[in-house]
Amino acid sequence: MVDVSLAPGVPVPDITLERNVYTTSSCGLCGKASLDAVRTTARWPLADDLEDAGGSAVRIEPETLAVLPDRLRAAQRVFDRTGGLHAAALFTPDGELLDLREDVGRHNAVDKLVGRALQQGLLPLSGTVLMVSGRASFELAQKAVMAGIPVLAAVSAPSSLAVDLAAETGLTLVGFLRGTSMNVYAGEQRLALRTAVGGA
Repeated sequence: MVDVSLAPGVPVPDITLERNVYTTSSCGLCGKASLDAVRTTARWPLADDLEDAGGSAVRIEPETLAVLPDRLRAAQRVFDRTGGLHAAALFTPDGELLDLREDVGRHNAVDKLVGRALQQGLLPLSGTVLMVSGRASFELAQKAVMAGIPVLAAVSAPSSLAVDLAAETGLTLVGFLRGTSMNVYAGEQRLALRTAVGGA
């Protein structure tokens, strides 16, 4: 808030000249006539590395996934000062933090990550895991697919459209990633799951 005191003799500006502009940090999907209008063809198909029955190029341990939310939170510098921002981060399959961006909008944080990778000539981001601080919406799943990111993990729920898109494109989608608990909605082949031996 700014308080302005006008000097003697200075007229108050004409408020009819005020320009009000509506801005939003939303995804841009809301209000589209059809989801088909925003479904695009990925330049780097994710399903390619899932085709052989033996697994995929990217494999991640569930134990590694479990520590990503804490690593994401620990790197949120602006959140520490404001308490009001979302974050998106890229990790290696071994859990090493590659980059992190914060923004008031979840979509903007992901756009910042992908935009920086584009500027640095790093696309596709095929060897990475995208971790987001909120929900895994259709738009975030689509952004991951378009950037060639094979794994999207979120601390909260995915939307049903995100699950559909993940299954359709070969994206590994993990939601409710909290502590050692998580739900895997698609692309479970990329998780290095261990089979119980001799258990009840």
